[in-house]
Amino acid sequence: MSESIPVYLAVEDVLSETLLRTILARSGREYEVGACYCHGGFGYLKKNIIRFNQAARHVPFVVLIDLDKSRCPPEKIRELLPYAPEENLLLRVAVRAVESWLLADRAALASILRISERLIPLRPDELSDPKTFLIDLVKRSRNRQLREAIVPARGSTARIGPGYNAELARFVQEDWDPERASKRSPSLNRAVDAICNFSPVVDRRAD
Repeated sequence: MSESIPVYLAVEDVLSETLLRTILARSGREYEVGACYCHGGFGYLKKNIIRFNQAARHVPFVVLIDLDKSRCPPEKIRELLPYAPEENLLLRVAVRAVESWLLADRAALASILRISERLIPLRPDELSDPKTFLIDLVKRSRNRQLREAIVPARGSTARIGPGYNAELARFVQEDWDPERASKRSPSLNRAVDAICNFSPVVDRRAD
């Protein structure tokens, strides 16, 4: 039996954490997840990335961020960390947001929303705003519970509904298939491949 690989996580939100934990759990590797740093979006990660990078000299880190409005993943990575990361730091970018990864599993999403699979795009990474697209899709759902949880109430200034993260995290844990989804999302496919082939040096001592 292979030894487990300890790893810490750093993400923008709860949904990103659930996706990352699910990918790690289904990677075929023995990852042992320790702390997850999830305290306030990209700004928090940008403020603390130097500390995470330094800590990665001793314990592996996996960091997941959204591309958002940046031109491409390399540009976003340079925005977050302007120099080469430690070899124990794995940094992945969802194009343009992790919601595109949810949309990429068209069969599972169509099933829980009770909508036609044809309404879900074949190439979700090409959407300019996958979060808004997903919410608009949920508005068409015949599942009232999901509509009330995910879609903002009429007149609300909130961008998402009160149960957005909870319901989508449950979908990821119970129905979403990263292998199936990776066939529709190149950025997810790259992330899955990187996690499956991540070979950190565990317990490496600083010189």
